[in-house]
Amino acid sequence: MKHLMLLLLILASVTTASAADENFYKQHGDYKIFYSAFGSSFLTPEIAVANNIVRGKDKGLVNIAVVKELGTGTSAKVTGKVFNILQQTQFLEFTAVREKDTLYYLAPFEFDNQDYLTFEITVVPDPEKGAFGGAYQFKFQKKMYHN
Repeated sequence: MKHLMLLLLILASVTTASAADENFYKQHGDYKIFYSAFGSSFLTPEIAVANNIVRGKDKGLVNIAVVKELGTGTSAKVTGKVFNILQQTQFLEFTAVREKDTLYYLAPFEFDNQDYLTFEITVVPDPEKGAFGGAYQFKFQKKMYHN
């Protein structure tokens, strides 16, 4: 069931991406940081309930995955915020989701229809190991629609 969720997250990020978004990851030293944001209504009710996710037309999820070796998730400290064009800000609270070797971080947020959002994310890969390079900060933008 959880592998189905990961597949849905990947599909949702690809199908909801704008044509202007060429990459869905940032390179930070040896790490690739994959990111996406999408409406929670892309998830089935069963997957949402199984993972304590609240679905709704105005509810979204941001997904961050840190990878050093292809197919293996790396632990990270992930923090961030999201704001709209009026500078209304929501702080993101990320929850780690582990599926065998896969590890990713999800945070819920709310949005209005046709909201143009800016996500500011900070990632510290392998924080317990004192990973080389320390914190990596990046931004991405996404226009969100109610379904």
